[in-house]
Amino acid sequence: MRMATACSVAVLVAAGIGHSVVTGLDTGIKRVDAFRDMKNRPASGNGMNVLLVGTDGRDKITPEEKAKYRLGGAPCHCTDTIMIVHISEDRDRASVVSLPRDSYAELPAHTDQNSGKKHRAHPSKINAAYAEGGPNLTVRTVEHMTKVKIDHYLEVDFTSFIKTVDVLGGVEICTSRPLQDSNTGLNLAVGTHAMNGGEALQYVRSRYVDGASDLGRMRRQQRFLAALIAKATSSGVLLNPVKFRDVTQTLLGSVRADKGFGTSDMLDLGRAMRGFSPSSSEFTTVPLSAEGQTLPGIGATLRWHPTKAPKLFDALREDRPLAPHRNKPRVTLVDVSPQQIQVQVDNGTAVPGLGKRVDTQLRATGFRTTGLPGNVPTARTRRRPGPSSPTTPAGTAPRRPWRRPCRAARCAASTGRGRC
Repeated sequence: MRMATACSVAVLVAAGIGHSVVTGLDTGIKRVDAFRDMKNRPASGNGMNVLLVGTDGRDKITPEEKAKYRLGGAPCHCTDTIMIVHISEDRDRASVVSLPRDSYAELPAHTDQNSGKKHRAHPSKINAAYAEGGPNLTVRTVEHMTKVKIDHYLEVDFTSFIKTVDVLGGVEICTSRPLQDSNTGLNLAVGTHAMNGGEALQYVRSRYVDGASDLGRMRRQQRFLAALIAKATSSGVLLNPVKFRDVTQTLLGSVRADKGFGTSDMLDLGRAMRGFSPSSSEFTTVPLSAEGQTLPGIGATLRWHPTKAPKLFDALREDRPLAPHRNKPRVTLVDVSPQQIQVQVDNGTAVPGLGKRVDTQLRATGFRTTGLPGNVPTARTRRRPGPSSPTTPAGTAPRRPWRRPCRAARCAASTGRGRC
């Protein structure tokens, strides 16, 4: 990974445009004073902590998109998503902690940004901090609850979300069971789906696909972030100065950030991201107590676990991985000749004759195949028509692509169980 990072920087330097590519992009960011007049803050730790907030802003989304992706309701100007993104000091690891929006919180004393009324410290849900005091009160509340010092604030709305996914060329999401939510229009069959920005937004917004509600949605948001990191790090975006500029320009064109988030921070994050992979990124949700608390006039809230939650935030402050490192168990290699292994080949793709070819090739290497490959029916998923390709001649309608079953789905199909 060090070699990849050095190579990435070398590409930028050799092109002569490393810093100039992103210089000036920060001038287009909408700024917020997220750290105004903040006192008695937690001590700084190693690494960098970014508070990532997702709001329901949709001002620049077209009427057609609003209808297609069920975004017609009036925005509440509240936070749908709150995450602490910790980038390790050595830039080798990203740790993402989701904070449920219904978490019980003690909001510090503040002046209401809407009414101008002064409030004493009072209990509420954590997402009320943004509604009452904007980014500044949100940062203060998170720092007060976690004792983790926030270095930067980044706010993403529906518009920037859709545009960022689209400029990356979409993301792939795998689900091992059907997902449906009539509120967002989400309707996914089992398998792997190529999603554009609007479809990905439906996926991360859905709350009513199971009984897990907001906690289930946070897990899907974490899966989406992992898929986004995989796409960004595997598609060459972070190695290509021009692509990196285009993606950054699109993202920053409709986000809000603190006044200190500038060009140098973008370069640091870009260089760090080049070495990232889903395996070097970890995701979790703050541990919760078994029982919540109902507040008069506010409703049911989630209480953080009194011992497990502080330990999680201790790990962030001390720049430690959230998951303990586990040594891989030693395996003993056993010589088994291919002739001792019987293989049944099933074609789960839409490619005619592929099963027969694979069966023949395995038999040629010595495996005892049945010689009777089967065909597994595959469902199809809709995808936006793409450019012409060797299998899609110019001027003709592209064939509907087959959907590759995800690993969990293949396990269920072959064993009747959800796990291998």
